[in-house]
Amino acid sequence: MPGDSTHWILTLVCPDRPGIVHAVSGAIVQAEGNITESQQFSSDDTGTFFMRLQVESAATRDAFEAALEPVTSRYGMTWQLDVVGRPLRTLVLVSKAAHCLNDLLFRQRAGQLPVEVPLVLANHPDLGELASFYGIPFEAHPVTGPEEKAAFEARVLAAVEEHDIELVVLARYMQILSPELCDALAGRIINIHHSFLPGFKGANPYKQAHARGVKIIGATAHFVTSDLDEGPIIEQNIVRVDHTRTPAQLVAIGQDEESRTLTQAVKWFAEDRVLLDGARTIIFT
Repeated sequence: MPGDSTHWILTLVCPDRPGIVHAVSGAIVQAEGNITESQQFSSDDTGTFFMRLQVESAATRDAFEAALEPVTSRYGMTWQLDVVGRPLRTLVLVSKAAHCLNDLLFRQRAGQLPVEVPLVLANHPDLGELASFYGIPFEAHPVTGPEEKAAFEARVLAAVEEHDIELVVLARYMQILSPELCDALAGRIINIHHSFLPGFKGANPYKQAHARGVKIIGATAHFVTSDLDEGPIIEQNIVRVDHTRTPAQLVAIGQDEESRTLTQAVKWFAEDRVLLDGARTIIFT
């Protein structure tokens, strides 16, 4: 392709019917595009077609969208056009645990995670020094009751508006979000939790797990909904353990799984590889 070409990501969702791939390919040819990656899936459960393409084209965004418009209209598509590798503007919420925040910010700095983090918001001041190490602005707003919770969530929404945030990440933020905030950020807020839910709730889940002799430790990253910890799952990981592991070792193993699982989910989302299909996700890896 010419040196001034752009590498685009095109994602689309529509009711499944014959001719979609042919029509989309024709529109890309019209935009003088070259498909460098293509993935598609037809959901028998919902009758929905999903597609993700990477396309190199010298066409401008306006010209590319103009070529796509007849196809997207004809098939009733929900679609998005983005640039490969563009950093996603991401707001991170934390409490006291550092492992997930550290992994996200380290990989962002290392160029392994295509996000831009303009702000970290917390309900405790503990991780201010860590955020400062990575040069990220940090705000702590204690949440001690309903009024403080409402004020914190108002600050979240203000930050989303102020920084044009595209994704909110709960990096072990230990507060339940209100249904109103969940609805306002639907489809663009990701949480992480250990794999023991709903079995071991409350304080010291790893101590509870040790006492019960668990054999698998893992983590789940999912979209946040008003149904606590029941949003569409994006990524899960596990590791086997045995009776020789102490509670402290189980905590360390669990934190590693939480960090890598959350970072992978954020990476896939930032690369437009996560599409919603009702209560589940389609992941184009």
